[in-house]
Amino acid sequence: MKEYTTDRLRNIAMVSHSGAGKTMLADALLFTTGAITRIGRVEDGTTVGDFDDEEKRRGISLSTAVIPVEFNDHKINLLDTPGYPDFVGEVISALRVADGVLVVVDSVAGAQVGTEIAWEICDQFHLPRFVLINRMHRDTANFQGALESVQRLTEERLIPVQLPWGEKAGFKGIIDLMDMKAYPVGGGAGVEIPAEMADEAQIARQALIEAAAEGDDTLLEKYLEGGQLTPEEILRGLQEVVQHNLFVPVFLADASDQVGLKQLLSAFTILLPSPAGSPAEKAEGAKGEEELKASDAGPLAAYVWKTTADPFVGKITYFRLQSGTLKSDTRVWNQTRGVEERLANLSVLRGKEQIPVATMHAGDLGAVLKLGETETGDSLCDKGHPLALAKPHYPTALYRVAVSPKTQQDAAKMGQTLSRICGEDLTLSWFNDSSTKQTILQGMGEQHIDAAIRKAESKFQVGLETHQPKVPYQEAITKPASAQYRHKKQTGGAGQFAEVHLRVEPLQDGDFEFENEVVGGAISNNFMPAIEKGVRSVLEKGVIAGYPVKSVRVAVYDGKEHSVDSKPVAFETAGRNAFKEAFRAGGPVLLEPIMNVRIVVPEDNMGDVLGDLNTRRARVQGMDNEKGKSVVNAHVPLAEMLRYTTELRSLTGGRGVFTMEHDHYETVPHNLAQEIIAQKEEEDEEE
Repeated sequence: MKEYTTDRLRNIAMVSHSGAGKTMLADALLFTTGAITRIGRVEDGTTVGDFDDEEKRRGISLSTAVIPVEFNDHKINLLDTPGYPDFVGEVISALRVADGVLVVVDSVAGAQVGTEIAWEICDQFHLPRFVLINRMHRDTANFQGALESVQRLTEERLIPVQLPWGEKAGFKGIIDLMDMKAYPVGGGAGVEIPAEMADEAQIARQALIEAAAEGDDTLLEKYLEGGQLTPEEILRGLQEVVQHNLFVPVFLADASDQVGLKQLLSAFTILLPSPAGSPAEKAEGAKGEEELKASDAGPLAAYVWKTTADPFVGKITYFRLQSGTLKSDTRVWNQTRGVEERLANLSVLRGKEQIPVATMHAGDLGAVLKLGETETGDSLCDKGHPLALAKPHYPTALYRVAVSPKTQQDAAKMGQTLSRICGEDLTLSWFNDSSTKQTILQGMGEQHIDAAIRKAESKFQVGLETHQPKVPYQEAITKPASAQYRHKKQTGGAGQFAEVHLRVEPLQDGDFEFENEVVGGAISNNFMPAIEKGVRSVLEKGVIAGYPVKSVRVAVYDGKEHSVDSKPVAFETAGRNAFKEAFRAGGPVLLEPIMNVRIVVPEDNMGDVLGDLNTRRARVQGMDNEKGKSVVNAHVPLAEMLRYTTELRSLTGGRGVFTMEHDHYETVPHNLAQEIIAQKEEEDEEE
């Protein structure tokens, strides 16, 4: 592969709903430029982008593939992202390093939930974008309907740059409004626009010219005064409106019919910015914030946007070189981890193919093998000029499972494997829940978690089983109470004796307080640590249902000891049992985690969603409208939200989305608490 300077690079993320045709389109663009000799098929698992065994098995993209396409002395780094909502983290990571976006829309289905999610993320990154209406040859294709479905997503105007030459079975090609020629299917040369479409094409071209004029005050003045804009002026104006997100150009293409592909590639190089033309990035340096333009002359700064484990070549680290240049066998400083790493062999990836490169220029996307410490989201730089580039915000986890090892051998490697998987994907996380004694893996949905479990087995050779996670309840008391307990043991030899009188009461601030209120020496001070130890052992295991005790104050106010038989172990036992009895007398309750949930759904689904929330013991905090959609904010018990991802998609045809985060704990209703306690008693009996 040739060496490309910054001005000759384009980093373009392809986003869409799952199944809109991004992966096939990437293959078609490679075929058009001669990089491959045949276009693969997703169904056959032969595309360049979907090379992972799990992607072939499922027939969908699970991770972002880098597809560099060489065209007209430019390198276009296409980022083929997953469209299924569970893998939104991959979309965010790709958009973090992109300078422009191609939003692919199916000509039949139009904009779908994946399109909406991706569009919103593009807005957050302020990225210029194209819309591509794909696969116009299909039986129910509808260009205008697909266009209108996208327009409903945004306030920016969509401006067609091309029109379909027929539709459905009558699809013959595209009408390009830039050069006013018709391009037939098969990728042939341009011909005259058919007479029956001449008027429509002329009106659409006039709208395109008007949009271009609005990109530059000089052009607008010339246009309003009746002057004709030259082709160069039209291009200059369109560059401005695209790069400032004033308008969104709309293109057409069909991978199977080989039409519109060269025009799309040309538009990438002309209308979308190079890394040098994108806004400067802010980085945190030793002397405060620095602005980094994509320039070879700048300090070395690279952002790691993705890491993967390959069973054959080891760990692969993907990065964007924001500033400076890189050569193979260079040592760099990982500012995030505080370690030095050696970049032994620089390469660019085309799917799974590794293409070695000697030098990499600012703005390019590269990869390196076998880095020891570097993870997704890290910053690489010169040790003498430390720089930290910003990580994007990733959504909080929506779906969780408990995981356990299949074998003893798997148990030894489970923690390390989960850490590696979660290090690759920042929407995955895991932790050991001390309340439930379970290992919890959480992500964006059922498919997301399933893919992670399969990755553990296929790439790390660690077998994991999944279970329904237990809710991390807590135990507390509602009123003060006291109890006393005498521990007396004499079975020959040295005996044991301790008597403890203690009081418990709810604690407003904090989890636990222990006080010594004994006066007159009824219990020696040196026995107090043993009593506290006994109480603390109950805090961990609970009293009524096996969950941790929280928000309790314990005061030891009296007791008795024996000059010979009193020992720390005796007072530990007495303290433990006195606390249990006092706790049971203190009006014990179970507390459950309450989540702050924000749900965004189409207005038509609002009634169904509210009705469903009522069955989940939700308390609606407020309702609003946002871009034509209904928004519900509610407090909902976590116990009712464990599988809500799947259920909301079912209720809304996949168009509803939600976020949730922990808010507070509340008392579990008495009838439900009794069921939880009874279930715990059954489990104890079985053990």
